[in-house]
Amino acid sequence: MRKKVIFLFSFFLFLLSVSSAQQIQTIHVMVALCDNKYQGIVKVPKGIGNGQDPDNNLYWGCGYGIRTYFRKSADWKEVKRYKNVDDICLERIVFKHKTKNCYLIADAYDGKYISDCTIDFLESCAGSKKSTIKLDDNTDLGLYGEAKLVAYIGHNGLMDFSLANTYKNTDGKKRDAIILACYSKRFFTPYLQSAKANPLLWSTHLMSPEAYTLHDAITVYLDGGSAASVREAAATAYNKYQKCGMKGARGLLTTGF
Repeated sequence: MRKKVIFLFSFFLFLLSVSSAQQIQTIHVMVALCDNKYQGIVKVPKGIGNGQDPDNNLYWGCGYGIRTYFRKSADWKEVKRYKNVDDICLERIVFKHKTKNCYLIADAYDGKYISDCTIDFLESCAGSKKSTIKLDDNTDLGLYGEAKLVAYIGHNGLMDFSLANTYKNTDGKKRDAIILACYSKRFFTPYLQSAKANPLLWSTHLMSPEAYTLHDAITVYLDGGSAASVREAAATAYNKYQKCGMKGARGLLTTGF
């Protein structure tokens, strides 16, 4: 009888751990580092436009870069950092939300490999690229197509190069997607339609893809807000820092097809 009770209790703990793991949400953010040399961008100061230097890069290590802004956020805590994940990902940081069972994984791609970053994002949307990382003995985190929400941040490389692959959905799952890049709706629409992804937030014009827009959009998203409320939060944040007026911010940031 004692052995039976111990077995049942152990089995209960196992089911509890499985249930807990299943409830973990992950957000995977792919950042193409700003690069004066290898991207067709309006040149920025040399110190922040080196796509091989994440620490000082406009979209990563600067004050409004993804790494710095989320590190300073009251909502998120950095729990792990990986340097030189591979030849094209110079840094990966895992953030844990302080009140919700959600992790945000942010990858800094060498700016020279913006096409690889774009392809990884689109394959994630389609479910053809999936992976996990082990945070600890009890926590596996989904990456790419295993994430609930995937995001691309940086220059819109599709303005400079084309992709032959249409990135058709491979698993029947619909993922939420955020694309903070200039004219992202215009250039990414056919790919997201083929991938059957939900464009939660993207842009209609030139924009600055800094972290505050993504941060505030995710805050509402994790609270279960509607797509319209996610867009409103993003527009409010964008106007706060860019001083473009709410009408302009709402015109720039949109949701859905």
